Amino acid sequence: MKIFKITLFAVAMSTVLASCGSGAAIVATPIQNIDANPLKITPLADEQLKHWPAMDLVKDTIPGMSVDKAYSEIIKNRKGQTVIVGVIDSGVDIDHEDLKNVIWTNPGEIAGNGVDDDKNGYVDDIHGWNFLGNITGENMEYVRIVRKFGPKYEGKSEASISAADRKEFALYQKAKAEFEKEMADNNEGKVRYEQILSQLKPTHNAIAKKLGKENYTKEDLSAIKNPSAEERQQIAMLNQMLNYADSVPEVIKELENGIEYFTGRAENNFNTTKDFRSVLGDNPEDITDNIYGDNNVAGPDPTRDNVKHGTHVSGIIAAQRNNKIGMDGVANNVKILVVRAVPDGDEYDKDIALAIRYAVDNGAKVLNTSFGKYYSPHADWVYDAIKYAASKDVLIVNAAGNDGLDLDTVNIYPNDQFDNGSEMADSFLTVGALNFKYGSELVADFSNYGKTNVDVFAPGVKIWSTTPLSTYEYLQGTSMAAPEVAGVAAMVRSYYPNLSAKQVKQILMDSGLTTNTKVVLGGDKSNTDSFANISKSGKMVNLYNALIMADKMSK
Repeated sequence: MKIFKITLFAVAMSTVLASCGSGAAIVATPIQNIDANPLKITPLADEQLKHWPAMDLVKDTIPGMSVDKAYSEIIKNRKGQTVIVGVIDSGVDIDHEDLKNVIWTNPGEIAGNGVDDDKNGYVDDIHGWNFLGNITGENMEYVRIVRKFGPKYEGKSEASISAADRKEFALYQKAKAEFEKEMADNNEGKVRYEQILSQLKPTHNAIAKKLGKENYTKEDLSAIKNPSAEERQQIAMLNQMLNYADSVPEVIKELENGIEYFTGRAENNFNTTKDFRSVLGDNPEDITDNIYGDNNVAGPDPTRDNVKHGTHVSGIIAAQRNNKIGMDGVANNVKILVVRAVPDGDEYDKDIALAIRYAVDNGAKVLNTSFGKYYSPHADWVYDAIKYAASKDVLIVNAAGNDGLDLDTVNIYPNDQFDNGSEMADSFLTVGALNFKYGSELVADFSNYGKTNVDVFAPGVKIWSTTPLSTYEYLQGTSMAAPEVAGVAAMVRSYYPNLSAKQVKQILMDSGLTTNTKVVLGGDKSNTDSFANISKSGKMVNLYNALIMADKMSK
């Protein structure tokens, strides 16, 4: 789990006729683009940064989704229907101050009576279901493949493998090579971060003491008079660090987080001896063995740190609006149905397939799937679940992934693509991540992309949202971009419930903003393409335009 010039061709003051009810027609001109808008060259203030996904390209020259504009000019006093959004993720802190009032409650269950009142097989599933039980850490899928097939193939050459086993042997070799490379990179990264941190901390402490403050700037450093030789070296290092963050304490925190990340990967993701799954008591190779886990959707850790990802995602979608607490989610009229199925490591195909079906069967009309992996031994189980969701008119909003790759050249799971490139479901939307920097860096340097296999882009860099124990934090990734779009989809489904999931997907793709300016891909300045050419729609999702198009389509 891991930014051109454009102006608006025509912008008109939008009015909403008769503000008493959702049936009144919208009279508005959608935002349209040509490539001529001035770039925003001033840094974003803290409050702007916290709110940038809701901002408007015309007014703010920031590539947000025009959420504020939509609420003030279109939504107003209109009434929408409640939409259940399934968040399939690491779990959610359902007691968070900004989420507790938007969490789904199962109307068919009586809390705490130990009885499966709604007879769906899941006892006391009050706010969703936890398919992971007490599991927090897990292997990567390629590590599980190595563990599974290692006893059979370790030390053998291809010449010694029977024709019937060649495909399996090739998979084992590929997984083993990736495992060894990733583990080596992880160990190297940990050592490098530790070395930098060991030098940076004393350097920072010395200069902070000299300047009398922790948060100093490059200007402060250059103003130090008659520095000693040692201080010159310290200043040089600190100047370099300030290229990566606004303050040195931020850099230190990132380095410490990085070391924690590398350590966790070694202990969990690359662990070849521990069977994390055994505590569940199910058979992960049997999709019919489907009743396991528990109802603790906030996970087993009392710090709830293991559900940070899912809590952040949920806040982006639906943190309670206008309560003067924390932040506002994209959507009102939403209830978050929590399905805990994504550990710290690669998810099991079985858990994801069952999680999708569970959320669909309990009334979700939008699902957010902010996870992914590059090996999927039982992809067919997930494909069947995706097709099941489509058959029940459910839109799945999926994160594209954070490796800066062209997804037209590599498979990532889940997806809705057959081997021949055709789609198995017309209600599965894959989302890449935008930066708030409106220029050649518009696309987040980590975001995957693809003319065929990514559908749209949305804000995904430095996104402020809910984190466990009623806190808030910036996180980034396509994991954040997907729930921005899930929130927009929920708004369309709330105010225009007659539209199908297929129609909502098409609205999100057709109503967005675009540009032909070249953008940097994968953080590699030698790799550029027109923004309009790196996704199927070539567009950035925009709530304002989506509501206008939905209104017209629904008539």
